[in-house]
Amino acid sequence: MSLPRPTDIMGTMHASDAEPDTIRVAIVDDDPMICQAVSLILTDYSHDRLKVAFSALSVEDALALTRDHPVDVVLMDINIPGGMDGIQGTAAFRALPGSPHVLILTSLSPSGMAERAIEAGAEGFVSKTDSPQEMIHRVVGVYEGTPQFNSASQKQLLRELTADRPMDRQAAARAQLDELSERERTAVLLSAQGLRNNEIAEKMFISERTVKVHLSAAADKLGLNRIQLARLVERADL
Repeated sequence: MSLPRPTDIMGTMHASDAEPDTIRVAIVDDDPMICQAVSLILTDYSHDRLKVAFSALSVEDALALTRDHPVDVVLMDINIPGGMDGIQGTAAFRALPGSPHVLILTSLSPSGMAERAIEAGAEGFVSKTDSPQEMIHRVVGVYEGTPQFNSASQKQLLRELTADRPMDRQAAARAQLDELSERERTAVLLSAQGLRNNEIAEKMFISERTVKVHLSAAADKLGLNRIQLARLVERADL
């Protein structure tokens, strides 16, 4: 990949008289060549807006270096071998005092990990194949408070959220039903099967009046009517 001239990337950065903050960056990747290439881009093509505080080949080394070299933004490889991977490393950095921003540094479209990375505290993705202009733009953007997601990571995140939603809704519905007493829950499940109160009473060996008490108590606890209770049971897949 041919690199554009530095003036092509940050030519507009000096339009303002105000001196922008210098952004301290850490690069965490187990490939020394990647560390060197990304460091070169950030250092030589940002007109001193970005400063590479350090690069590290493991999360553990990066955390140790941060004690003496605080950073604003961390570029974190997702597939780092060793004790801590990129997801764990993201969570560890976000838990530090000052909570540096973390961008996931990846060579591929995120797959199976976009949601996990965000849950750990990542605020976007940077591709190792991004142009220098795009890479610097994302680092500056996340430092200024704007999450950085390219089209590939956005699509992957939507796919993961869509795939997880049925299980999330099922788990949430079951958690609601677990708030009921055993007798209330049984009455609700039988009612959702279409049984009338007298039929529920026969199956539970209780009076029809007690069935009404259980169903009423369940409705009050969950703030749902009988039809909504039936739909809740359907979502719970019980």
